[in-house]
Amino acid sequence: MRLFLVYFVILNISFSISAMAEKPYHHVYENGKFKKFRNYQGAPERNKNFKWSYKKFREAKKNINVIVPKDFVVPRKTVLENLEKYKNEDFILWINHASFIIKLGSTTIITDLITANNAGPLFLGPRRYTPPALELDQLPKIDLWLNSHLHYDHLSISDIRKFPYKSAKVLVPLNNGSYFKKNNFKDIKELDWFDTVQINKDLSITLTPSQHWNKRSALPFGPGATDKALWGSFLINYKDIKIFFACDTGYSNIYKMMGEKFDGIDIFLINSGAFNFEAITGKKDFSIFHTNPEEALQAAKDIKAKKIIPMHYGSFLLGLEGQNSEGPINEPRNRLLKNAENYGYNKQDLKIFNIGQISKLEEILN
Repeated sequence: MRLFLVYFVILNISFSISAMAEKPYHHVYENGKFKKFRNYQGAPERNKNFKWSYKKFREAKKNINVIVPKDFVVPRKTVLENLEKYKNEDFILWINHASFIIKLGSTTIITDLITANNAGPLFLGPRRYTPPALELDQLPKIDLWLNSHLHYDHLSISDIRKFPYKSAKVLVPLNNGSYFKKNNFKDIKELDWFDTVQINKDLSITLTPSQHWNKRSALPFGPGATDKALWGSFLINYKDIKIFFACDTGYSNIYKMMGEKFDGIDIFLINSGAFNFEAITGKKDFSIFHTNPEEALQAAKDIKAKKIIPMHYGSFLLGLEGQNSEGPINEPRNRLLKNAENYGYNKQDLKIFNIGQISKLEEILN
């Protein structure tokens, strides 16, 4: 009997070691217990000595002249008319920031929804300087909500609480689901990187890596604690058309890896704002967690994207770009257009949306 118990203990230890060895690199364990998530192996890492300064950031923001081009926000009446006009078409509509409506066949998808007036808890955080294309009660019926991570500019509790379509299926990275569960969503699935969900015969969704991080709470525990919940991007595969929602992300080795893995992308939605923190870091246009326009183009080239839709600008002042005469909306767009050819693209490959713009899928692809 004693020999059997010894054998049983050894066997369990072996199984535990084996299980630990099989954990993917981005899952970090200490003493057999989960500690946190981290970015893809070989990706840039945060400088451990870096210290954020709200004071320096607030002072530098005073130098930004927020210029909103006259045509940047489509009148809401026009947005609603176009939704009705294209209701039987496949389309992409930019609500604002990283929020898109993507209609594919019988499924209408929303990404990283935020219509709230500020990107922060309660009334705190950066306030928006342009309106969203639609208010919550003006959204078409949403079947699927894709949410990339927990940062306040990508997950608004007021939007979750008041969202009119609680029957929608929700796909999120690991440990992100509780915010939806607490607000009466019933169909929530948490995914690890490269997990795939088949929505219907024409549509599947795969969670993929992004170069980012996660936090929502100052508490050292729970899903809102630093890096306790995973972050990611989404590959939307629809009738062999590949749409990649890459927000939030910095530039990383992941894009060459995924370019090979997925054999190219048809439409690449990537952040092109919140990349300049020079007043704090001393480095212009540098962030390991957000791509500047040139890095966005390089990521698109690496992943073998055919068309590019920039996002993550034009709603909130999250970075210090736009201190020149162009402002925080025109600087990212102008730099993308100016540098496109250096990365193998022409200007027609850049599909630069205005807030509220709706474009049919076939028009974007052509």
